[in-house]
Amino acid sequence: MPIRVIIADDEVLARQKLRQFLLDETGVEIVGEGATALETIDLVQFTKPNLVFLDIQMPGMDGFDVIAACPKDGNEQPRIIFTTAYDGYALRAFEVNAVDYLLKPFTRERLKLAIQRAKNHIQTNEHSSTHGNANTAQGYHTRVVFKSKGRILFLPVEEIRWVGAEENYLRICTERETHLLRETMAKFEEKLDPMVFLRVHRSAIVNLHHVKEIRTDSPEGDATVIMRDGQRIPVSRGYRARITRLLAH
Repeated sequence: MPIRVIIADDEVLARQKLRQFLLDETGVEIVGEGATALETIDLVQFTKPNLVFLDIQMPGMDGFDVIAACPKDGNEQPRIIFTTAYDGYALRAFEVNAVDYLLKPFTRERLKLAIQRAKNHIQTNEHSSTHGNANTAQGYHTRVVFKSKGRILFLPVEEIRWVGAEENYLRICTERETHLLRETMAKFEEKLDPMVFLRVHRSAIVNLHHVKEIRTDSPEGDATVIMRDGQRIPVSRGYRARITRLLAH
């Protein structure tokens, strides 16, 4: 699985440069960007990244304040790589167990080294965890965070009625609006509680709390999910077994 990364820097150009560097890295997924300390704290809380690239000097609070304010949930606590134009904080960075300390402007090669160090830390932590703890750390999401129409949304999953695939995107449908998210269906499904969200088609997931009925009595033997809002979603033959197990319980 890729490591989940947040970029936190108040300088737009600095975020853009780091984002471009990271897009060329394999095994890295950017799950959010923060321009202020408070925004970064919220992103850490709701996206639960493995790694944060954190600027030290930001408006209101500095990077060390961000670390202090983030929840300390054992294995959930992200690794930190500081990115800064000042070398005077290096000792303090190591005191808070930062993985690395990148001085701006840094090269792609220097960034690769920092990422590898972070991956080693994360893998070591996963291997040292018990199997039970690992399952807890991979718990299902209660919110999904993504950019939509110029906003960063913190969308509670219970508001999602159904999800449909559209080429390289997912259409997330709620009561009042829909959002396009660049994500694979399989990856998104892993985030959702299977007791609530049911994959009924290669390109569709439904929230069972918003399902009115499941019809399986068509002459052709096809099944259809009828949502409470009237939306009809076909069930593909490959997923009929899931419906059968649902009805059995």
